[in-house]
Amino acid sequence: MKKILIAIAILALLFTWSTVFIVDITEQIVILQFGKPVRIINEPGLHMKLPAPFQNAVVIDKRLLEYDVPPEEILSKDKKTLIVDNYVRWRIVDPLLFLQTVQAIPNAVTRLDDIVYSELRRELGTHDMVEIITENRESLMRKVTHLSNEAGKGYGIEVVDVRIRRVDLPEENEASIYARMDAERKRQANRFRSEGEEEAKKIRATTDRDRTVLLAESFKRSEEIRGEGDAKAADIYAQAYSSDPKFYEFVRTLDAYRKILDDQTTLVLPGDAKIFKLLNEY
Repeated sequence: MKKILIAIAILALLFTWSTVFIVDITEQIVILQFGKPVRIINEPGLHMKLPAPFQNAVVIDKRLLEYDVPPEEILSKDKKTLIVDNYVRWRIVDPLLFLQTVQAIPNAVTRLDDIVYSELRRELGTHDMVEIITENRESLMRKVTHLSNEAGKGYGIEVVDVRIRRVDLPEENEASIYARMDAERKRQANRFRSEGEEEAKKIRATTDRDRTVLLAESFKRSEEIRGEGDAKAADIYAQAYSSDPKFYEFVRTLDAYRKILDDQTTLVLPGDAKIFKLLNEY
């Protein structure tokens, strides 16, 4: 009896093991019954199914996946060959359709490679190289993403984002392209330098003119002030002379001594010279 109970317990455990399973938050499950889909489970947690001979659980990734597309050659509108390196972010949104069409992620990646390359080649072929490299890359990638997503819906796939990682030139074209780019940059640099020199000359001419005008006005003003000062001094001298001519003559003579006589000065003059008048008197 004990052996029978143990056998029943083992069978119950095996039955439970084959019917109960856990769905992770990163997974979605398709339940197949004799190879035909009967149920899709998207909610994480503990779930049940019939034992393995009757039903099987196929696990499909629910996360955002990334596929690095190998670099491919694409011809632009202006007939430039470009080597485009891009990547794709995608997810499985319809697990049943995905299972019925591509069945596994490696097969889906192969389909994605064909879809994205086809849309890139079609879209980039309508634009010049400059637009692809610099100007319109964001809008181009949005359009390629939309078109790729529309094509991927038939496989239960959502294409979230297509991005160009880098754009290179074939080695045989690099030298000529770089030479043209260098010549263009030098031409622009020479133009900017010429415009800068012309502007500098204008600034210098304006500055020199302003300097000349300012100096002339300053000189004019200084002469006016000097003239006013001389007139004022002459007026003061005249008033001093009219009030006391002898004192005025005395002060002026002292000023003359101060200006012409110092420790290094030697004068040889006749004794009756007017300049010695004060010296003789005092």
